[in-house]
Amino acid sequence: MQADPERRADLERLGIPRVPALVVGDRFTHGWNPGAYAALLGVPWTPAAALAPLELAARLDTILESAQGLLARLDARHLDWVPPERKRTVRDLGYHVFRLSLACIDGIDRGAFPEGWLDEPAPADFADGRDVARWGGLVRGRLAGWFEGAGEDDYTRVVRVYYGPQSGRDLLERTTWHAAQHLRQLYDVAARLGVTPPAPLPVGAFAGLPLPEALW
Repeated sequence: MQADPERRADLERLGIPRVPALVVGDRFTHGWNPGAYAALLGVPWTPAAALAPLELAARLDTILESAQGLLARLDARHLDWVPPERKRTVRDLGYHVFRLSLACIDGIDRGAFPEGWLDEPAPADFADGRDVARWGGLVRGRLAGWFEGAGEDDYTRVVRVYYGPQSGRDLLERTTWHAAQHLRQLYDVAARLGVTPPAPLPVGAFAGLPLPEALW
């Protein structure tokens, strides 16, 4: 949408705040929601077996651990680079992976998930990848404590999200694949910048998640 202002104007006319979105005439759905997409197009769709919340939590931590390790290898000049596919610096992309994960548990606790949480830039004093990685470690610690104390009612609670009401469990699933998608992008960025990750991409953590095929 950044490269196509006309299409962005079309989305704004329909009241769609951000991509991804699917529009058919005046009917639309937004947010990555394969079930809603299938219903809008009138095609059959069978979802994968739902992963349990604790399984999703474990996978999210694996994804964040991988992001933390990779970001720690990036220096200041790497963080200022902007991929041509998305007008977001590597600094902001790395920060976003952890911020969206923290937003998940905050949203469940509050019963609301404002859209603006996902647009926050990285703090200006994050000078290099180690700074982002250290903050990521703090986020992982907070998430671990939250998941240890969470009960079934946290995962069945309805959260008001900008793309529609979600259960806590469904928001956690979305958060997990959202973080996974950005981790894929970070590995792609690292390859372009000539940075070797400390470990291979943890593709096993992606199994059963509704990840888009496209990287960007």
